[in-house]
Order: sequence, then structure tokens, then C-alpha cells
Amino acid sequence: MEQETIDRFERRKADHIDLALKTANQAQGLSGLEQIKLHHIALPELNMEDVSLECEVLGKKRKTPFFVCGMTAGHRGGVKLNQVIAGVCEERQWIFGVGSQRRQLFDSSAANEWKEIREIAPTTTIIGNIGLSQLIEVEVSQVERLVESLRADALVVHTNPLQEVIQPEGTPFFKGGIRALENLISSLSVPVLFKETGCGISYDVARMLTGLGLQAVDVSGLGGTHWGRIEGERAHRDSIFHRAAQTYAEWGISTVDSVLNCVDSKCDFEIWASGGVRTGLDAVKLIALGASAVGFAKPVLEAAIDGKERLNALMAAIEYEARVGLFCTGCGTISDIRGRQPWKKI
Repeated sequence: MEQETIDRFERRKADHIDLALKTANQAQGLSGLEQIKLHHIALPELNMEDVSLECEVLGKKRKTPFFVCGMTAGHRGGVKLNQVIAGVCEERQWIFGVGSQRRQLFDSSAANEWKEIREIAPTTTIIGNIGLSQLIEVEVSQVERLVESLRADALVVHTNPLQEVIQPEGTPFFKGGIRALENLISSLSVPVLFKETGCGISYDVARMLTGLGLQAVDVSGLGGTHWGRIEGERAHRDSIFHRAAQTYAEWGISTVDSVLNCVDSKCDFEIWASGGVRTGLDAVKLIALGASAVGFAKPVLEAAIDGKERLNALMAAIEYEARVGLFCTGCGTISDIRGRQPWKKI
């Protein structure tokens, strides 16, 4: 690929980080979390010190059910951010998802981005990342090299149809996606996950994904960063893309409804929930609804920009808030709150 094209690619990825931090590009108030009320238990019959976030995710016992959503990769500014995030994930034992590894498909030098990640986070579960529209066009052997370069424990395939049709440089080519997923799942050396990118998962899609052999699906629902808005802001104000972004500024399925869609579908994969998750209380609500793991994006990005100390403090606060949520619902463990379903929709 020509150097000027690589430069444009890097600028786009850097733009994504800057624009993802803007309040106008957040679908605030649309996640559905505000409508979920957990039942307060005045007699919890628990000591706070006994409340635990330990759980099992991806077949492994873990200290917490939390993960960092894939956010950045493929540009110089992302290297330091990923190193900061990896270091804190190692310390707190959160799962770490990296941003799209798409650049490596056309620029082998991009693999250098991951050289220090495993040294920084030798025991962390790290999840690689590729877009569905790219997966359709490449061989599994090429995807395997992405996994090897990161020494990833799993790979997530992300789908982003709204973003691709509004992005001026977009690749809205999704025909053959199910077949490509099936081929990857049957051949890749690590487990395969699937995720949306802020527009959620419908009941019908949850049914389509059931039976493929996926380990988990991150619903990534409406309520957090909205990539349609971001691409509209990047586009020229007189362009068709900018107008379309305004038309679809609230497009998507809420995070809450996406989780419930997966539960109702009787899916055979773990339900991971992200999209507008801001606190440990949000996380407990989603676990009560049926999620096995809960992901954070924008709050982690904001903290990571300020450095390791602030990110560590944020993650510690989220963990404590989640333990408070368990304690005040009379639940000593993650499995307790999943079994009781102590919530109502208001």
C-alpha cells in the first residue's frame, strides 16, 4: 500500500480516538440502564468483606467479570495507550481487547505494535480483533498471523454496518459474513468471539449466531460511543455521509434490550455486555439481566490518556461499586445475582 494511504489510515484512526471522547458522539441516555432498578435488600445477611467478584468467563476462573473493549490500534498514538491499558489489566486481571488489527493485513510492520504487550501483560487474557468485512476477503492463515503477532488468547470479529456505510472510506461489504465466520471458527487456533460496535444485537441475529461455535458475543449496544455520529463528523458537511449520520444519530438497539434479546434467544454463547457502561452499578445490572462479562470503553480511554495511575484508580472504583451493588442486593457472588434476578424495568 502506498505510504500516503497508510498516512491517511493513521489519521483516521487518530481522529476516531479524539472524536470518541466528545460528548456529542455519545448516545447518552439510550442504553436502557436507567430503566433497570435493582431491588435493595435492607437485611443482606452478609459482610462486605465477603462479597466477591470472582466468576468464570471463557472457561477460566477470574477475579472480575470485566473487560476493556477493543478501542485503538493501527496508529502511533495507540501504541502507548494500549501499553498503559495492558499494564493495568495485568495488575487487576481484567480481560483486554485491542482495537482492529486491520492494518496488519496490508502492512506487516504494524505487527511491531504488539511486541511489548505480552511482556507488559504476560498473564492477561488478550483478545485480537478483525472486522467482518475484512474477514470475508482474507484467508484464515492471514488471520492466524494476527493472532500470532499478538499472542492472543482469542479473537473477536466485529461488525459495524452503520459505521461502514457512513464512513467516507468505508467498506460496507458484508455478504458472506456467516460463511466466513463458520470457516474461521472451524479453523482458527484460538476461540472466536463476535461483537457489534455500538448498535446492538437483535433477537434474530442472536438466533443466527447460535450454533456457529462462538465462545461469546459482545452485544455492544446503543448507549455509548456512536460510530455513525463520529463518521458523520469526519465527513464534509455538505456530503451525503454527514446528512445520513444526522438521520441515524439514534440508530441501534439499546444495551439492555440487546442482552435480553440474547437471553430470550436461548443462545449457546456467553453474553458479554458493553455500550454506555459507566459504573460498577451498570455492570451489576447487566449481570443480573444475564451477562457473563461487562465491558468498558470510553471511561477507560479517558483514564488511560492520563496514565496508568488514573486508570488503575478507575478500575478499582468500578470493582468497588460492583461489590456494593452485590452487597446491597443481598448477593455475595456473581452467581448469586444471576440466579435471583433482583431487578425490574421501570
